[in-house]
Amino acid sequence: MALRRFRLDLVWWLVSPGNPLKAHGPAPLAERIAAARALADDPRIVVTGLEARLGTRRTADTLAAMQALWPGVRFVWLMGSDNLVQFARWDRWQGIAARVPIGVIARPGSRTQARTSRAATILARHRLPESRAALLADATPPAWVLINVPMTALSSSAIRAARRAATLRPDAGAPLAGLT
Repeated sequence: MALRRFRLDLVWWLVSPGNPLKAHGPAPLAERIAAARALADDPRIVVTGLEARLGTRRTADTLAAMQALWPGVRFVWLMGSDNLVQFARWDRWQGIAARVPIGVIARPGSRTQARTSRAATILARHRLPESRAALLADATPPAWVLINVPMTALSSSAIRAARRAATLRPDAGAPLAGLT
């Protein structure tokens, strides 16, 4: 959905070694990468543990490292609307918004809260209408778009629980050398 709506060439699904805003630790990184790969339904979605390789845990640091490593790449940060709700709690969140355009994908139960969140209010003048989502990658940051998509009530926790009950097999080959 994000590939098409934002007209992206690739999506790098960054599986984080840990979320600084969560009190409990995540499942092992390899397990979460395998689960994400099982969910990725397009070969242009590259699931990677890049943050672990870079030694970063905060988005601002990860983006800075990525832009230094790949200076010619135009990155767009993708997040669910549930993350926009608490985006103002992220370390250097305004710097993130100033560094890359942000694509926000509506999630069940957080669409309204996201639109009225502290970050959305502060960044309101930089919001592009949903009809211009395809232009986001070429926008000069700060720029952001909230897109509405068909809703599913499944949470990532529910998906992980269902996947634990099944056998997960990570993809045999990495789409981009060095990312996974």
